[in-house]
Amino acid sequence: MAHQMNLEYLSRVVFEVKDFLYPDSVVGTDSHTTMVNGLGILGWGVGGIETEAVMLGLPVALTLPEVVGCELTGLASPLATSIDVVLSITKQLRQAGVAGKFVEFFGTGVSQLSVADRTTIANMCPEYGAILSFFPVDNVTLKHLKHTGFDKAKLESMEEYLKAVKLFRNDQISSAEPEYTQIIQIDLSSITPYVSGPKRPQDRVAITDMKSDFQACLNEKIGFKGFQIATEKQNDIVPVEYEGNEYRLSHGSVVIAAVISCTNNCNPSVMLAAGLLARKAVEAGLMVKPYIRTSLSPGSGMVTHYLSSSGVLPYLSKLGFEVVGYGCSTCVGNTAPLPEAIRNAIKQGDLVACGVLSGNKNFEGRLCDCVRANYLASPPLVVAYAIAGTVNIDFQTEPLGIDPNGKNIYLHDVWPTREELQQVEEEYVISSMFKELKEKMEKGNKRWNFLEAPESVLFPWDLKSTYIRCPSFFDKLAKEPVSLQPIENAQVLLYLGDSVTTDHISPAGSIARNSAAAKYLTNKGLTPREFNSYGARRGNDAVMTRGTFANMKLLNKFIGKPAPKTVHFPSGQTLDVFEAAELYQKEGIPLIILAGKKYGLGNSRDWTAKGPFLLGVKAVIAESYEKIHKGHLIGIGIAPLQFLPGENANVLGLTGKEQFSVSFPQELFPGITLDIKTNTGKVFRVIASFENNVETTIYKHGGILNYVARRFL
Repeated sequence: MAHQMNLEYLSRVVFEVKDFLYPDSVVGTDSHTTMVNGLGILGWGVGGIETEAVMLGLPVALTLPEVVGCELTGLASPLATSIDVVLSITKQLRQAGVAGKFVEFFGTGVSQLSVADRTTIANMCPEYGAILSFFPVDNVTLKHLKHTGFDKAKLESMEEYLKAVKLFRNDQISSAEPEYTQIIQIDLSSITPYVSGPKRPQDRVAITDMKSDFQACLNEKIGFKGFQIATEKQNDIVPVEYEGNEYRLSHGSVVIAAVISCTNNCNPSVMLAAGLLARKAVEAGLMVKPYIRTSLSPGSGMVTHYLSSSGVLPYLSKLGFEVVGYGCSTCVGNTAPLPEAIRNAIKQGDLVACGVLSGNKNFEGRLCDCVRANYLASPPLVVAYAIAGTVNIDFQTEPLGIDPNGKNIYLHDVWPTREELQQVEEEYVISSMFKELKEKMEKGNKRWNFLEAPESVLFPWDLKSTYIRCPSFFDKLAKEPVSLQPIENAQVLLYLGDSVTTDHISPAGSIARNSAAAKYLTNKGLTPREFNSYGARRGNDAVMTRGTFANMKLLNKFIGKPAPKTVHFPSGQTLDVFEAAELYQKEGIPLIILAGKKYGLGNSRDWTAKGPFLLGVKAVIAESYEKIHKGHLIGIGIAPLQFLPGENANVLGLTGKEQFSVSFPQELFPGITLDIKTNTGKVFRVIASFENNVETTIYKHGGILNYVARRFL
């Protein structure tokens, strides 16, 4: 579900089978499947482990969630784009605590949002923790479906059915509000242009406050926003020569600028806004410095089509925003390496260099290991910051640049009006385009149609492949599950803090040359140019296990500074996480992880559980979990244990150097309290964080894959 073109093509909204009507629904393998909620379809993402089991016949288990109502009122400012609305709602829902809940939008403000706006908001569910964010079908939805080629008779049948079963939203008809467990109110008129960063999607910053906020980030202690740069070094300038010219880098210098439209910026209006701003900027004589890694990653061929047909694509190209492809790119670290001279300058000056992108993830180090500050912004703002060359700028008082005549050009001089956008959108994003692209999708393409596929029942593994390898999950699988075994004298592999993301656990970006995965690939005869990324090699368990906890920004309390390292306590050595885990496995010592709040924040990436499992991790003890990640842990056979309310490792006086033991009763049930014993004599209680009997059954089998596989033995 990478782009709304796919949503309209795949969605039915209401199914009609043998004169029987029922609502459309979907469970997807991507956490951003929730995007389809914007079309009035109940859908959400589950992890790859769970999906693999569903494909083999296991049902999806879901504890009945709370339903939170989000009332939208007012009308957004003309200067606020859909991403501004998205980032504002994301922050407010995250603060309201909707993790693990259904969110349904209602109120007069909903009618002010286009379907593109709605899908953009629903797309960000993983960032505010909800299972899904539902926009019921209304007149806006029907108008959009008609615009994209839905049959008139189908639309009439759909409307009649949804009204009959009271699933149709209508502001004109006064009726009692649905009952919700909680109501959150958001006034759209209060939303102004924002970016989010420098390290998390929910940390929203008004454009008007950007300069002062960045300065505050330089001063703050290292944390979710701070970089702790000494006051006397905050104005440091590092000269650098690139392509025969000299440039000056400083804190806040933009070195990566990526316009991405695959998920939360699929809305045509924001992509066209970026193109129109680029056109005005080029016509005013403004340019982007050549050392900035600029890129344009359209979510589908449709985006390229309307950018080209509207005449703005050449202007984006002139600013360096060339189309680089249609898959995951800068968001997951798949960006071209920074020029060596720029990397050296950043390291020499210990600069807080910046990336600006219109994606949905900006965790520290995700774009590039030497880029510490990453901001999510709307596509036109990405172009604007690229032109400015820095985030340390006040757009209200400082110019973007200077034209050939020496005149200052400000952001408001090149920002497209809402009227301009509407005119271009109506002219170039038209029904015929949807129809044409649907026909192309049905025909497929020559490369896909002529792909050779093996016809064997079993997959023919290529033993020489470094991309796809037969994993070891079933190597010791017995027909019947053994009784629950205790975890005895386990060492702590990692002692982590709050908000450990799936990027920290299993990075998807580039493979560092000095990493355990790099050593493995080098031994296979590959050069660094051939390493590719963890995301590309996720079919190889040997690479992914070595990449687990290989994020350069991992903050392990045993080490005290960001590094993919830990301590092997029997020997006292500080090693790469993989190397330490390998030693522990040779010694027959089980492992656990200690963590704080919101462990597993981020994507629904199954390797965040598979990797720790293959490292020998038997349990995680955390203050709280992100729901999808906790499901992954259970699905692979790792016990998700939770400190009692008000307790954590620090409160309990744990150093992490202890050895931990825990026994599981054979009659394991959801929410049972267990005793953890340490070799120092300390005993404390934890909650076994299983939500239902299905999860306990899966855990008893050693994970969902084992559970399903045993059905075929």
